[in-house]
Amino acid sequence: MLASLIGNVVKNDVFNEQGLLVIPANTKLSEIHIDMIKKHGVTILPHHLKAPAPKLAPKTNDVVVSHATEEMKDVFVRFRAGEAPSVSEMKTNLIPTIQEAIEFPTLFGLLSGLQAKDDYTFRHNIGVAVISTMIGKWLGLDSDKLQTLTLAAALHDIGKVKIEDDILNKPGKFTDEEYGLMKRHTTYGHEILSGRNDLPPEVPLVALQHHERLDGRGYPFGISGDKMTYNSKIVAVADVFHAMTSNRVYRGEIPFYKVLLQMKEDAFGKMDPFICNLFVHRMMEMSIGSEVLLSNQATGNIVLVFPDDPIHPLVQVDNQFYDLRQHSQIYIERLVG
Repeated sequence: MLASLIGNVVKNDVFNEQGLLVIPANTKLSEIHIDMIKKHGVTILPHHLKAPAPKLAPKTNDVVVSHATEEMKDVFVRFRAGEAPSVSEMKTNLIPTIQEAIEFPTLFGLLSGLQAKDDYTFRHNIGVAVISTMIGKWLGLDSDKLQTLTLAAALHDIGKVKIEDDILNKPGKFTDEEYGLMKRHTTYGHEILSGRNDLPPEVPLVALQHHERLDGRGYPFGISGDKMTYNSKIVAVADVFHAMTSNRVYRGEIPFYKVLLQMKEDAFGKMDPFICNLFVHRMMEMSIGSEVLLSNQATGNIVLVFPDDPIHPLVQVDNQFYDLRQHSQIYIERLVG
């Protein structure tokens, strides 16, 4: 019974029968205070406790991202119809919304709106653009280069306008033939965008190269990292992260920890190691204070990220602390607030 008092706050000073102050007013009760209550024979009743403060819903970018997703849908529709919007129009309507979506102080607030719902094709482009823009800011890109990166990331999958919807939205695994058709979105995107005189040359190259890998095992041409543009390397990291953390028609989202672990491994061979490691470290730094669900189904808060092992932080669950470096069987399942 007494253990249930932990975490509650007492309204007034608590005295024992001899008039000795045992617990000052406004104290949040912990295990130490429970021991003192037992020792002094003090009774704590519900009316001695403050009502818990209402838990406010965390501020997220869901509204902003949903608006950007609708803008992205319109862009796709117009490209498909051969009436693509001008770059100046996209810079006026789409790019500022994407840049607004990164201005959220918590990792949960940033990522929650990016989770694909029933509009994956369009929301994925926004998610990749938001994450790429964030990486670009961390890399110190100037405003012009950052705007070009945002535009390239937003249009990286535009070649999918030439892929049939029944393939794009297929709920099961692709056949070899279907996968071959799907991979053509990179060359289709390059063809569509390279015909535009108002686009910086980096934009069609990102559409072409975002599935290439440093070890030459990507597609469409299997080029090595030294032939990839810098923006393509940034968008590749953002593309992989958003795809893995999203619910898809054929699978659920992959646990947050496993995504970052995979990205750490991909930093050696597949992804640009500097960009990938910077991304993982900065994402985990942003997660400090976030509420997380652990693989043992306990919920807690990230209180410390270790520079040498960022994906195994220190997590507080009630009055216990879990150093996930020492608990290899426990990991972060997902962010919850």
